[in-house]
Amino acid sequence: MKKVKPIVARDSRELAKVLGLSPADGMEIEFRSNLNNKIIEVVGKKGLTHADVARLAHTSRTRVTAILNRNTHDISTDLMLRVLGSLGVRVKLQFKNAA
Repeated sequence: MKKVKPIVARDSRELAKVLGLSPADGMEIEFRSNLNNKIIEVVGKKGLTHADVARLAHTSRTRVTAILNRNTHDISTDLMLRVLGSLGVRVKLQFKNAA
């Protein structure tokens, strides 16, 4: 059997390139991943249940569970932002030139 060489992507730009995606897709992956990380961090720090978060964000527990399990394929960025806002987190978007 032929040995497969692993491919390492160090950032979202490299990941997008490896996957054959556009740089914009790489930026979206990074942005959504950062949102997801922050939601998980805040929920953990506050000790909230999935039901608590769902009630605060006016969404279903199933959708909150998906976010907290990093299964955000069918979760909109808008919902992720709404969840963060309902947790008392203010999101500030910053722009910088790509290197």
